[in-house]
Amino acid sequence: MFKKLSFNVLVFIMLLALSLFLGACAKKVVKEDIEVEKKEEPVKVEESALSDEESRSQELERERAAEERRLREEALRREREESARRAEITRKAAQIREEFENSDIYFDFDQYYLTNEAREILAEKASWLLDNPDVEIEIEGHCDERGTNEYNMALGERRSDSASKYFVNAGVSASRIATISYGEEKPLDPGHDETAWGKNRRAHFRIVAE
Repeated sequence: MFKKLSFNVLVFIMLLALSLFLGACAKKVVKEDIEVEKKEEPVKVEESALSDEESRSQELERERAAEERRLREEALRREREESARRAEITRKAAQIREEFENSDIYFDFDQYYLTNEAREILAEKASWLLDNPDVEIEIEGHCDERGTNEYNMALGERRSDSASKYFVNAGVSASRIATISYGEEKPLDPGHDETAWGKNRRAHFRIVAE
């Protein structure tokens, strides 16, 4: 009986020791797990902060790229508008120049005084000359084929002088105006009737400097 009791006591002691050992191991494992978790938490926070910083940096980079694209597009738009504006100014200047040179004034037979229609044309030309002070012109006097060469040369000169005096009276400097007479030498229309003669009794205007 004593042996049986001793055996039971021994078994009990062994079980108690095993229980204590397992409990200690369990506490150690839990403690180690807690320590690991505590060590990992700052890493996770640090990684999260780094991720936010990278995300913000990428967002700022995208915003800068978008702004650069916008500025380039704006610069291109302004360049296109300026180019179109300069082209339009050049086109209008060429058109006005062409109108100035192609708008002749006409005279009655054997006359050099200015008709009302001629004065209207000259008024427009004078206004343009005043707006463009660097322009210099030459006024050509022409006649029809009737009359002598000498007479028509003199008449052509009086016709160009009439237009020149109108410009000077309007405020255009005389130094910007030259006159020449071609008499009957350069007819606009080579015909030999009243229609052709009416076209050839004229003053023609040329721009010689700008």
